[in-house]
Amino acid sequence: MQATAYTYDPESRSGQVLLDDGTPVPFDAAAFDAGGLRLLRPGQRVRIETDADAGDADTGTGRRITLVTLQTF
Repeated sequence: MQATAYTYDPESRSGQVLLDDGTPVPFDAAAFDAGGLRLLRPGQRVRIETDADAGDADTGTGRRITLVTLQTF
């Protein structure tokens, strides 16, 4: 699935992405580390993988991001 980087905190290695419908979905350090990235800037197009069974009750999205990496064509 594709999304756009929205926020990123380099100290905690966590942040949020925006889905194409504008829904913000948080990611944690484990998801960031799984993608092998060193830095993420707001506005970058990213590819995410989610675990729909482990939804985040705080966001109401019903999904948890397990991987964040740059979108390549």
